[in-house]
Amino acid sequence: MADNLDDQWWDEAAGPVVRPFAVTGGRTRATPALLDVATQVMAAYPLADRIGLEPEHIAILDLCQHPQSVAELAAYVNLPLMVIKVLLSDLIDRGDVVIGSPAQAFETPDRDILQAVLDGIRAL
Repeated sequence: MADNLDDQWWDEAAGPVVRPFAVTGGRTRATPALLDVATQVMAAYPLADRIGLEPEHIAILDLCQHPQSVAELAAYVNLPLMVIKVLLSDLIDRGDVVIGSPAQAFETPDRDILQAVLDGIRAL
């Protein structure tokens, strides 16, 4: 029998014995469908109000003091991507984090511009 109540919820080999869906309260879908693995997330305020937040939310907020991708957050917090997305949607709804585009759409440069650059380099 465990000496401490917390010992019952920890397995040395497996880690915490709490299913990921328990962290999200059984929710499996993130509110903003635009959360991609490459979406950048950053804390909206350095000292956001943490009252009523779960430890996983707080860990995400701590990591988001600098821009992080959704995939990085999942790796650092050691939770599946879907769980991180649900937790992020909670923080987005509260206004604690902001998200940015994962990448700008890539446009190929105009051929005429490339030719002009090449001609300029050859002229040197």
